[in-house]
Amino acid sequence: MKLQVPFVQLPIRFDAAALAAEIAQIEDRHWRARAVGVAGNSALTLVTTGGDPDNDDLAGVMRPTPHLQRLPKVMQVMEALGATWGRARLMKLYGQSEVSAHVDTNYYWRERMRVHVPIVTTPGVRFQCGDAEVNMAPGECWIFDTWRRHRVLNESNQERIHLVLDTVGGERLWSLIAAGRAPGREAPGWHAAPFAFDPARPAPPLDFETVNLPLVMSPWEMREHFVFLLGEAVGDPRLPAIQQALLDFSRRWLALWAAHGEDRGGWPRYRALLDATAARLLALGVGEIGLRNEVGLWFALQSHVFDVALADIDASGAASRQDVHGAPAAETPVRRKPIASTSGSSLHQFDRPVFIVSPPRSGSTLLFETLAKAPGVYSPGDESHALIEGLAALSPSARGWDSNVLTAADAADGIDEQLRQRFFAALRDRERRAPAPGATIRMLEKTPKNALRIPFLRTLFPDARFIWLYRDPRQVLGSMIDGWSSGDFVMYPQLPGWSGPPWSFLLTPGWRELAGRPLADIVAGQWDACMRTLLDDLQALPREHWIAVDHADVTADPQAQVQRVAAWAGWQWDRQLGPTLPLSRYTLTAPAPDKWRRHEAEIERAMDGIAGTVARALASRTL
Repeated sequence: MKLQVPFVQLPIRFDAAALAAEIAQIEDRHWRARAVGVAGNSALTLVTTGGDPDNDDLAGVMRPTPHLQRLPKVMQVMEALGATWGRARLMKLYGQSEVSAHVDTNYYWRERMRVHVPIVTTPGVRFQCGDAEVNMAPGECWIFDTWRRHRVLNESNQERIHLVLDTVGGERLWSLIAAGRAPGREAPGWHAAPFAFDPARPAPPLDFETVNLPLVMSPWEMREHFVFLLGEAVGDPRLPAIQQALLDFSRRWLALWAAHGEDRGGWPRYRALLDATAARLLALGVGEIGLRNEVGLWFALQSHVFDVALADIDASGAASRQDVHGAPAAETPVRRKPIASTSGSSLHQFDRPVFIVSPPRSGSTLLFETLAKAPGVYSPGDESHALIEGLAALSPSARGWDSNVLTAADAADGIDEQLRQRFFAALRDRERRAPAPGATIRMLEKTPKNALRIPFLRTLFPDARFIWLYRDPRQVLGSMIDGWSSGDFVMYPQLPGWSGPPWSFLLTPGWRELAGRPLADIVAGQWDACMRTLLDDLQALPREHWIAVDHADVTADPQAQVQRVAAWAGWQWDRQLGPTLPLSRYTLTAPAPDKWRRHEAEIERAMDGIAGTVARALASRTL
């Protein structure tokens, strides 16, 4: 929700120590990696769709999870704030971690605010929103402008835990907000009144969302979105034509609404109008126009209208949802369709994007963070789990949890255009500047899962280039064992059909065959499947489209290797690197070539089973 100011502190304060003691009773195994899969971030779900602790959907009937029912003080906080509650979680941010800068553009956030109650925190936690920054103290209560770019940094060595509540508001909450204060503004006599928990109070009644997504968007809601987004657009001579196209669209939608309302018989006509308008807008250049918060206008129009205006087909092409009143749909499953790609695509904005591909723990973050300092190079700033798997069609759950593999066929039905727009909206250069609309973009990206997606990425970006980062497999296996053991890299905490430790890192083909095996065999199986897929796909490309880089060479002579890669990619390089690169953000312990020997016996045994792939990788480095 857009606010008039970046932050508002509400005039109420909670006993953070009492809340911390209460949540400490929840076992660590119930905390799970965020959907984006970013190390250093985990969550305990409290209110979800259907009350399922593992459900991250933003649509459907919201209900408390079993975790919330064990937390009466947290429920008293929610009652005291007095709102209708959507998704709610306890959010943990580990020491020396961050939530990368982003804007909440999903339809869900258009009319929902996010309430933060810090429970465990330190002065080293910095919450940035737009040009403002605050440290939220324990027990305080805050809302912030999710429509501005925001970021959280935990620069201490201690974890931070916030209660994070999503809501459209409520009578009491709006009264609290009206009495709130914006940092930096005079508020004589203002104070936050302490709230007293009642230990004898039974679980209070709370209001939860049951309606949050339209079957068919009303023309009045649609017009409001258009007015809002056009008011946020950066000046461009193409805007009058785009405004006229949206006016024509809303008038035709109103006529269909008058004839059909939400009746399914009218859905094919609604769909035809949506697709025709999308094509018209893209032809007018909507994909090259930005908003003041650095999000693309077309990306926002898709998020707020075109992806949600009609519930006929979803991005997976198969997954159904409950209707807006909470009851299962009685007829054909309710589904949503991605907008089809047209000749107005934003494809021309990208010039030879570069993807670093490797098995996990190969040093790709270190290489990525170094190369991202090249002038004129743009990157999403972090791994792209959410950008890609945030589209339901690309989630492993939509393909029977087989793996993270994506092929050229998976880029069909408008997925390619949606992803290019999502990447474009996330890109920043080394100075954190967004690319100018219409600019030619040199992009750098790294996500270990993308080692399983090279044909898919080539379909999105036909002139894509790939850096294959090789690292001694013994070192990789040792680091993967440490990663699984730490719990910091859990990707699928409740993987269907998996009875081992919570699944960490990428989901490789054949993962079910690893059930019941020792951890060293599991990580060796991941490495083997990843490396075989990666090499098969790279070696099917023209040789000039990929380059091999050895992690050992990067750490031994960073300047020479970075200059070599930059020259191959056609980038400039204007920095002098020292003999030792800084530690990457996901380093668990200080690197050392022989660190893997802590697990030497089990690694050497596991290496026997992947000897053929190891030999192939060694030979391929010099091809």
